[in-house]
Amino acid sequence: MVSWNKGLTKQTSPSLLKTSQTMKFRGLDNFSMWRKKMKESGKIKDSYPSFVKGGNLAELMGVVLGDGHIWKYPRTEELSIFSNANNSGFVERYSNLVYKVFNKNPTVKKHSGENCIRIRIYEKNISKRLGVPVSPRKDKKIIVPNWILKDNRYIFRYLRGLYEAEGSYSVHKETYTYKFLFSNKNESMLENVYFLLNKIGFHPHLGTDKIQISRKDEVVSLMELIKFRKY
Repeated sequence: MVSWNKGLTKQTSPSLLKTSQTMKFRGLDNFSMWRKKMKESGKIKDSYPSFVKGGNLAELMGVVLGDGHIWKYPRTEELSIFSNANNSGFVERYSNLVYKVFNKNPTVKKHSGENCIRIRIYEKNISKRLGVPVSPRKDKKIIVPNWILKDNRYIFRYLRGLYEAEGSYSVHKETYTYKFLFSNKNESMLENVYFLLNKIGFHPHLGTDKIQISRKDEVVSLMELIKFRKY
């Protein structure tokens, strides 16, 4: 027997919208029993504690700041990380990293008609627990947490996430020109990366929308240090 409201939503059905508003007004929760069973089975978390501070969290923060987005909804938040569909190493690494940090498998799906793959997860308080502001972040002040600043291992992982998302490498052998770039439109992000690179012994050049390292030995050293594009 097919339910009369199958396929309908509050946006497409005036009757469902009215029912939803009435239940909300009366404080009724039509999904309370289902939600309780899901929590008891472990399919829905009963609490959302802070993430474990370490290399995995530092790198995930970096890649989300570089090429991820966090959207806030009334009852949950969405984290999405985007990748070129041809970069299978990136997709595998960061879908696994999301699982390690959240202890929950993300959805990995190719956009219809696009050469893009989205790694996506829904959960409560993602922005606060991850330490990354909700999108858009272009004009927001980004601060590197002290627990990352105090340990070079975490700095390397943080930088790896940022560079995997927004970094590029090029070499012109005829002129012996090497370039390792980090591009971003957020001024505080550029200042953070510039500071961190200096802190670990490099000599970057800070531009209006990018940071560049041009010394061959430093380019090779930094790429090896953060394991850039090594999946």
